[in-house]
Amino acid sequence: MAFAIPPSTWENGFKEPTAAPPWEFDYTQEDGVDDDLEVYVIPPSKEIVTSDVHNDLGINVIRTWPTIYDGTNNPHGVPSWWKPSEQVDVLIVGAGPSGLAVAASLARQGVSFRIIDKSDGPLSAGRADGVQPRFLETIATLGLASEISEEGPLIERTAIYKDGEKLLFNRSHQSDSRYRGLHIITQGQIERIYIRDLARHKSIVERGTVLSEYAVRTEPNDPYPVHATLKNELTAETQSVQAKFLVGSDGAASMIRKGLQIPFDGVSTGIYWGIMDCLYITDYPHAWVFGSVISSKHGGCVIIPREDGYIRLYTQLDLSMTGPLAASRQAKDPSFNEAGGKIDVHSITPEEVLEQANKIFSPYKVKFGAPLSWFAIWKISERVARSYSSQDNRVHLVGDAAVHSVMGAFGLNASIIDAANLAWKLGLAAKGKARTDAILPTYNSERRGHAVRIIEVSGTYLRFVCGSDLHVPNLRDVEELNKRMPNGTNDSVTNGTENGGHTVNGDGPNGHLANGQGVNGDSSEGGKSAGEAANDKPNETNREADLGFLANFFKSNGSFLLGMDCPYGNSVIRPEHIESTTRPVSVKPGVRAPNPRICFAAGETGYLYDKFKLGRGTQFHIVVFGSSLRGRQIQNNLRSFADMLRAPAGFYQRFGGASMFNIILVTKLMPFELETLPSKAAEIVDLLRDEVEVVYDDRAPDEDAHTTYAANHAKGGVVVIRPDLWVGMTAFPDETDKIGDYFAGFLLE
Repeated sequence: MAFAIPPSTWENGFKEPTAAPPWEFDYTQEDGVDDDLEVYVIPPSKEIVTSDVHNDLGINVIRTWPTIYDGTNNPHGVPSWWKPSEQVDVLIVGAGPSGLAVAASLARQGVSFRIIDKSDGPLSAGRADGVQPRFLETIATLGLASEISEEGPLIERTAIYKDGEKLLFNRSHQSDSRYRGLHIITQGQIERIYIRDLARHKSIVERGTVLSEYAVRTEPNDPYPVHATLKNELTAETQSVQAKFLVGSDGAASMIRKGLQIPFDGVSTGIYWGIMDCLYITDYPHAWVFGSVISSKHGGCVIIPREDGYIRLYTQLDLSMTGPLAASRQAKDPSFNEAGGKIDVHSITPEEVLEQANKIFSPYKVKFGAPLSWFAIWKISERVARSYSSQDNRVHLVGDAAVHSVMGAFGLNASIIDAANLAWKLGLAAKGKARTDAILPTYNSERRGHAVRIIEVSGTYLRFVCGSDLHVPNLRDVEELNKRMPNGTNDSVTNGTENGGHTVNGDGPNGHLANGQGVNGDSSEGGKSAGEAANDKPNETNREADLGFLANFFKSNGSFLLGMDCPYGNSVIRPEHIESTTRPVSVKPGVRAPNPRICFAAGETGYLYDKFKLGRGTQFHIVVFGSSLRGRQIQNNLRSFADMLRAPAGFYQRFGGASMFNIILVTKLMPFELETLPSKAAEIVDLLRDEVEVVYDDRAPDEDAHTTYAANHAKGGVVVIRPDLWVGMTAFPDETDKIGDYFAGFLLE
């Protein structure tokens, strides 16, 4: 939401502007309403200025509703139905998207929690602004995908210009997900969607509240080992809370991460972005297309089209004393150099950022067309927590507390996958249905590897856009990091160079580059900055090399950029995959579970995920591919599977039955054919009916579900899909002991 929603009317059946706010109901015009104390009263709203810095076209505001969104800061007091407990399963610190996503999942699992945040309300503007298809597939399990996906434009094209000439304009962000491309929505809107959802589950955010201190007790048999003290910064009141687990979603400066003494490895790049959300007037031909504009001489810009015609414009800034920003200030104010010539980040104005953008866009022109919706100057850091979890697995980091990257909306999208990965594991552990020491260590092993690739991929593209010669940090080998920087001092940042790359100061894991090399920094004494070197050859471009880089980059990372390519390594919930000439399906354990279209009934079709019941949170989805149900071998295998479902010693009965397992039988039938099966096939279906839902794979063989999973038509196949929609393991239907051993590795009876 870029600005306050303008008044509209639907009197004629479609949205039209109107002068008076239609939500302001005039009770004086209604007979008998004045003394009716039960009639609905419109809650108070307030306007919030969205940017701390403004252009000369005015000040932008949005409208918010404190009684809906501000949690314990509700001016009418907290709701009567909110009854916080001093003992909860999970304490969540931080109510950004990751903390709220964990809360939303726990609420559906019946896991008790409290969620606190130091801010007065949800984010008003700025920060992340796009969600990937995998984000939406994940959030669909909570029933929230349509609300998020329909907020802003869908990105399916990319335009890249360099030195005034078109380098690339083509389709992009293509995936086999039902959600296809990159969906634009502001972080603040996502937070509001979550907050409304939590209210439906009788939960609110405790605002103005911080974690003052905490300790994890080691006494045996203590059901709530996390002992925390919460402090309300408005009233200075404190309260004690005990929890089974603590989730740190408290941002890049995470107090919880620092308290655990977990290093935040990586680099502060010395690259600065000026970020402005605004309506722009421009002759650039692809202003409302996602992409980049690059200047060999001046750096790069990134364009993200937003809702209502707004654009987010990232502009690379040179803050060095020899850069264009300093030269511009010197030309306007001769005393600038006399004062030292150093640019204070906080002093940079929107007009200066726009001036730099015009140098990059040249020969095209860009100017403001409305008040700024948001303005910020960000220094890009690329960091990953060395561990996502405490050694005892009682404390876990999610979102920006664990990974920090300012390219491609990776931070927001990774945070939701973090939350999805962690929440079901916490839920099972909190309810005593899984072994804590088995299931919770997999959170760190799975999510940290993904975060490292985020830094590698986003860092590579960042350096292309910015013309930077900084090496991308190499953060994969934790053992090597522990050897070189056991205490996280970051005396040398690991980045793949022989000597460990650029040195940093002694400020610990949050130190900054000392030498500032790259297009935005001063070079070592006697040398030239990258910007100065570009000035020597302002027209020299290598179109073929640039196109080669882009082709290779998007071929290698296209699916990763949409969240689809995120394989997890071997663990107790992802057993080692052994290649065989005969296999139940070809889809590997540890990857995203494909989501093909299927038929549910004669008058209804949809996607496989649609049959993964909403609101369960910790259910495993067991997809059984049964082909036509007519082959002898597949009938025998399915009969073995059906017998297991009823056997007390089988995994289904041992580990919770329908409360733990959602079983789908995918058949190569049309709905009416289910009632005309041969006797043996009909008998198998009758045995399965009570525990299994049958669906119909009636699409053509080159696009059906059996082909998508490459299911074995002769023997059948079973795919165990985890609650977060990753493949856990695969087996033939008669390999029920193998499936049982898988669940016995982490579930409790």
